[in-house]
Formats: sequence, structure tokens, C-alpha cells
Amino acid sequence: MKLVYFFILTGLYYSYGQQSNFSEIDFKKADSVAQSYKGASLDNLPLLVYDLTGGFTTDVEKFRAMYTWVCTNIENDYGAYIRTSNKRKKLSKDREGFLEWNQSFTPKVFEKLLATKKTACTGYAYLIKEMANLSGLQCKIIDGYGRTATLNLNKDSNANHSWNAILLQNKWYLCDATWSAGLIVVEKDGPRFKSQYADGYFLADPKLFIKNHYPLDGTWALLESIPSFSQFIAGPVVYKEAFSAEIIPTAPHQMQLEIVKNKLVTFEMNAPSLVTKEQLSLLLVHNGATKEIQPEITINNNTYTLKHRFEQAGSFDVHLRYKDAIVATYVVKVKRK
Repeated sequence: MKLVYFFILTGLYYSYGQQSNFSEIDFKKADSVAQSYKGASLDNLPLLVYDLTGGFTTDVEKFRAMYTWVCTNIENDYGAYIRTSNKRKKLSKDREGFLEWNQSFTPKVFEKLLATKKTACTGYAYLIKEMANLSGLQCKIIDGYGRTATLNLNKDSNANHSWNAILLQNKWYLCDATWSAGLIVVEKDGPRFKSQYADGYFLADPKLFIKNHYPLDGTWALLESIPSFSQFIAGPVVYKEAFSAEIIPTAPHQMQLEIVKNKLVTFEMNAPSLVTKEQLSLLLVHNGATKEIQPEITINNNTYTLKHRFEQAGSFDVHLRYKDAIVATYVVKVKRK
């Protein structure tokens, strides 16, 4: 089993935040500046950083301009990700060999990134850190595990993802430029990158971020307590749409549920008060057929409880739906007795 190290949170690590802390700031100007330098060269990184940040007085707007630029100008290199994953697997039992390879690997990734504007998660995180540091901001690369609907993890999985922590106004914030930049779509000619900016991963709520980002160093979860790695990989799949809507699935804690027929199952989530009952539903997929269910819903402050009674035996993929988007997925196996 992988060793995951945990540390007691002290000092600044208790002081963390999320994008809503800056609700008084309109990021349109920062995004507009990033757009105005679309296609700019990486040959002179200090100059690019100055161009992106020179017109701002707040650190968060400076960081926003750089982050948006990276996410809308750097392409996710799926081939590089596969090659990196394969190398990590080969060295999974050779710690010294892995550390030696990893130390020499990042500069090579960055060199290729500068030349091609293509990279995998390591390159995104490294570029964000370099640009932030050049602007006078403190930024960290966080290594760990990323979990998606198509990426299954187990207790022996290797670390497969990197993201960043940024210090703004004496608080640490989390962000993932790789996942903000877009997604990999599979076509007849093979997988390709589709640019599609996702704002939800910018200064995300740590309580939501931990649902699909698990740091090797538990300090950088930015939470007073975090789930075990086993609990992390057993949890529901949480999608980027949950980040956009700021919806945090809180129960059940595990994705796979086993119940008996006619049992009532309760799903819970924390959501902004602007979310209404009419905007929430369940999508049940059973034997290839999809059915939308309007469950019994109660709201207590920002806690939304959805209840549904399973009256038919079988296996159901249960998708929690907000408006037209799926935010989380569970699997419910219903036994006759």
C-alpha cells in the first residue's frame, strides 16, 4: 500500500480560503488582460508576467490574469501524460530511482512546454509556480492523486497528478490549471485535447477539492482533518460541474452502496442558498435505461437532503443532477432480500 504522509496543521495552514473570499472583485478585467495576450510567446517569461500583472494592484487579480492565461494558452499533452504514468509505474518500487528521475524530469518538461506550449499536469503546475514567483507571490506545487470517472484508483496506485497552492493575503488557496484548461476527448483518431475553461478549479473550496484531489502531504489539503486514502478512493465520483456550482456531496461517504429492496436512500450535499428544489433531481441508469427522478428534498440552511426509495432489484448508477449537469455519481446495488 502506498505510504501517504500526514502532518498536523499549524500556523498559516489553518488559514485557508476559496474564491468566494474575493466576491467583491470582478475578475473580468484580469480575464480580459489574459485574453489580450493570447498566443504570446513564452520565450521571455518575466516580460509576459509583467504584461499580465502590471496593471493590477491586488495579488489575486495578478494571479487570476496569469492563471487564466495559462489555462487558455497551454494544451494538455495526453501522450506526455501516458508516458509519464508508465515511467512512474516502472519506478514505483525503486524510490531512489524515482527521486532521481523526478528531479531531472521537471526541467525537461518545462523546456518542452516553453517550446511547444504543450504539457501534462506537471508542466502546468510548474509554469503556474514560476509565473507566480516572478510576480512576487508564494506558490507551491502539490503532488498527489487526481480521481475522475475514467481514472480508477486503488490502494496501490501511484501518484498521478499535480496542482498548486497559492498564498494570497496570508491565506492559502488551491487551484488546478490542468483541469481548468479543458478535457481529453476520445475520437476515432485517438484522444485529443479540447480547450474548455472551467473556473471552478480556481481557488476552490478545500472541502470540495479533497473530493477528487488527494495530496501526498496531507498538510496541503488545507483542512483540519482529511479522509484516509482508502476513504478517498471509495468516495463518490465528483465532476467539474460540482465545482462550478459550488456543490459539495457530503453523504453517503462511499460510492458503492448495497441495500435491500424498498429501502430509502438519503443523499446529502452542501450548496449555495440560491439552489432550489426544482433544480435538483436524480438520474437512475438501470439495464441501459435512464430515468429522471424527482426525489423528496428537504433544505436545512445550506444542507440539501435528497431521498429516494428503491423499489426494484438490480444495479443502479445514480447521478446527482443540478440543472442540466451531473455533479456526482453513486452506484446502488439493490438486493431482493
